[in-house]
Amino acid sequence: MDKGWWKLTLALLVLLVSKYAEASFSYHMEDFIRAVKQIEDEDPGSDPATVLKRLRRAAGLNDAFIRHFLPDAQAASEMPANLSEYFRKAVHHRVLEDFKEEGVVLTPDGTTVTVAPLLLGIEAGLLKTKRQAHFQLTFAKDLDVSFRRHSSGTHLLGPDGCWNNVTSPQVFTLSGKPNLLTTAQINGRMDGMILGTEISANSSRLLKLSSLLKEYYSHRLDRKGMDSAPRLISQRRRENFQLLVFPSPLMKKTMTTVELQQRLTGQPEMKLETKRKLRAVVRKAIKEFVQMYLDCPPIISRCTWGAEPYRGTPTYLSLPLPFLFIHHTDTPNEPCLTFEKCSADMRAMQRYHQEERGWDDIGYSFVAGSDGYIYEGRGWNIQGAHTSGQNSRGYGVSFIGNYQTNLPSQHAMSLVRDQLAACAVDRGGLVSSYTLKGHRDVVSTACPGDAFYKEISGWEHFGVRRNPPLY
Repeated sequence: MDKGWWKLTLALLVLLVSKYAEASFSYHMEDFIRAVKQIEDEDPGSDPATVLKRLRRAAGLNDAFIRHFLPDAQAASEMPANLSEYFRKAVHHRVLEDFKEEGVVLTPDGTTVTVAPLLLGIEAGLLKTKRQAHFQLTFAKDLDVSFRRHSSGTHLLGPDGCWNNVTSPQVFTLSGKPNLLTTAQINGRMDGMILGTEISANSSRLLKLSSLLKEYYSHRLDRKGMDSAPRLISQRRRENFQLLVFPSPLMKKTMTTVELQQRLTGQPEMKLETKRKLRAVVRKAIKEFVQMYLDCPPIISRCTWGAEPYRGTPTYLSLPLPFLFIHHTDTPNEPCLTFEKCSADMRAMQRYHQEERGWDDIGYSFVAGSDGYIYEGRGWNIQGAHTSGQNSRGYGVSFIGNYQTNLPSQHAMSLVRDQLAACAVDRGGLVSSYTLKGHRDVVSTACPGDAFYKEISGWEHFGVRRNPPLY
């Protein structure tokens, strides 16, 4: 066999090995961590900074803006051929014309994150860069491109999307046209800043990158749920990020980053009129960010928990509503502590409501798990089937579990009482003077359980009139 055949055979083998490795890892965070650990195990002496540079080289994260803060990734050794393509697709972010979003992974808690800002934030933390640099590398990077590309619309942020499969995710499709930043980009940027700041304060704790990612994304809750959970886990993303930034300096930091990125890429200085328009967009985006991603609770979408389609033609609510009705599910009768279990409970309830009761969909507007998340039922706009005779006049929010003698976790109750209700008011779903009631206040039932009913009777907005007046 001549040399030409040997070269062709070798090239085919390399291609096959590369495709096999790419296929063997899904775009789930646990698979991403497994791939990172494989890199670490192949070179046991490499430190986290070296691993991060190799990942940046594989993904092409080495532009002038990044090199302003971090070492040149080209100096890092090349990634093995069987992993390079996987990391390139897992880390390099882009949105295709058909709204497929790449460079994102599904985390064990059910949220989707972009990987690039996560890695940039961690590397910046290792190098102990200033917090301003953390913000510029993670949260504000490439915003100038987004601002130029963005066309005016109702929203500046989002949307979220759906995976083709949550067990072995490969394709993530946005639910609509991308805005300045998608939800996955916002999640990844928050995580990058949170972990970067943490590592900067205590870099000695980071022995392996894979260990840090596993600790943050794969923590298993005990029976107390989020009430006994550690501080640094992905389920606490929003509350941790809120401790790091305040809305007032976000404007200055964002504008500084945009101007720096333009200077480093050789673009001319912005004209005053352009800068004025940019400030207006930034101001609107910051207000929307605070409302959607800090004040409102994190909500797992229907497609993420695996909902079946609505049957029939939905009836839309006339907003804002005067009532918020609190339920417990009774069946399932135990709190759910993981995305997998909460999702399974949601599917079981939907199946029961549709198949056994003959309803069009799961009856509740929203459902609170004990895993740190609210689950979307019929949502903000579609009338539910939760409180007989009052479905057109209020949202029905249920807590997974039976609370006849016990209470939901404090964290779950706070998500509904302090965040979901306030979010509903802010977005025009509830009147500011809404009345909160237990299911039993309107219908002859034990719901939401004796212990829980006693608890909610002390909540703000609680009202005891048994028959809400008709308007």
